Amino acid sequence: MIERRPTKTELAAAVGQTVPDVIAPGLAVLFCGINPGLYSAATRHHFARPGNRFWPALHAAGFTDHLMRPWEEQGLLERGVGITNLVMRATATAAELAPEELRKGRVALERKVRRYHPRAVAILGLGAYRSAFSRPEARLGQQPDRFDGVVLWLLPNPSGLNAHHQLADLALQFRALRKFATSRHAN
Repeated sequence: MIERRPTKTELAAAVGQTVPDVIAPGLAVLFCGINPGLYSAATRHHFARPGNRFWPALHAAGFTDHLMRPWEEQGLLERGVGITNLVMRATATAAELAPEELRKGRVALERKVRRYHPRAVAILGLGAYRSAFSRPEARLGQQPDRFDGVVLWLLPNPSGLNAHHQLADLALQFRALRKFATSRHAN
């Protein structure tokens, strides 16, 4: 299946729209993006914009046995992986989000974690995590914060706009999370 690219009109209409969570109880990892971009909202699939490195990093880290496409996202559940966002509304850029929205998103994420209890939650975005969790000095990797015993992990934003981290680095960081989340001693 090949998804068609959204039109300019469809992208404009996607402002404020949401993308449904890919979530189930007892996942190994729940990935948490900052918020959907307009491309993702227009297609109703997470990390859908061409150039986003989420799917290649997921595969390179060993979470998937093939390079999945955004429209295959429901297949992540059988692999123990899910996707949600801190802020559900779509914007052209994450810079459009107010710090208060990110903090409210943290509260909503805590509720999801209590309900679904994944082994680990991976926040995809250093700046968003620092703002939402009031941790201005946070570094990538496992965090001291926990939700009801669920480990929090901080990963770089996989957007193609994030030039600070190339695919090889993303894969390395995603792989460390996978090794943690699939070990018997993860919690």
